[in-house]
This record gives sequence, C-alpha cells and structure tokens, in this order.
Amino acid sequence: MKSTLAVAAILFASTSFAQHGGHQMVTPADLKWSDVPSLPPGAKIAVIEGPMNQAVPFTVRLKFPAGYQIPAHSHPEVERVTVLSGTFYMGTGDKLDKKNSSTMKPGSLMIMQPKTNHFAWTGKGEVVVQLNGNGPWGVTYVDPADDPRKK
Repeated sequence: MKSTLAVAAILFASTSFAQHGGHQMVTPADLKWSDVPSLPPGAKIAVIEGPMNQAVPFTVRLKFPAGYQIPAHSHPEVERVTVLSGTFYMGTGDKLDKKNSSTMKPGSLMIMQPKTNHFAWTGKGEVVVQLNGNGPWGVTYVDPADDPRKK
C-alpha cells in the first residue's frame, strides 16, 4: 500500500494541469500514465487530483488492457468507479467469479462501501475508468497471495 501511495503522491506532485480562477481543467492529453504497484501488472494510473495518501478527495483514471483481472480485494474508504470507455465487469465476493459479475458499459457507476470484497475484469477490449474517493487509499486482497506487492 505504501508503494502505491508513494507513486500516487509523486505522480500528483509532478502533474500540472491548466488552472483558471481556481478551477482545474484537464484534457486526456494532459494525463501522465504510470504503472500501479498495488494491481496486477498491466494496469496504468493517471492521478488527476490528490494525493491519495492523505485524508483528502482524489480523482484518478485507471486503464486496463483486454483480458485483465483484479482479484477480490477491498478498500478502507468508499470507492466510486465510473466507466469511461470499454466494458468493465465487476462483482462482489471473496473470489473472482465471472458468472456472478455485472456488465458495466460507459457511463455506468459503481459505488462500493468500505471493506466490501469485490473483483473486476475486462473482456476483449481496453477499459478506462475514473476512480473518485477520499484518502488515505489502500488495497487489501482477500487472498494475500494475489497481492502483486508481495511477489
């Protein structure tokens, strides 16, 4: 968790977006994508607002390749995920179960309560989601062996 928070803090500190009278304006070209140590290899993160390691609101985008899987996990705070592109599959439970997943198309929103075990996966195409929440943020895997930070 600490490595993810450190990466997020570094990304936010090095990101500069247009500021207009106190408003922050971000275009897709402004995003700086980086690896996500707390997720399986292949995921990318772009921190828009943060930092994720402090008790403040944050906004990030996550990009997942086709055929990507996130094992069952939970977060310490409410997670709000909006699908921006692609088809994202998500479900609740202690193990990734494709048969018991909801199909989420662009514009769909998922709100997960703290410490709710859930999982996600992508199908044939790339998926981009926006994650909004309050820090400090973390990822706790149901099965510690699924945690890529321990490999």
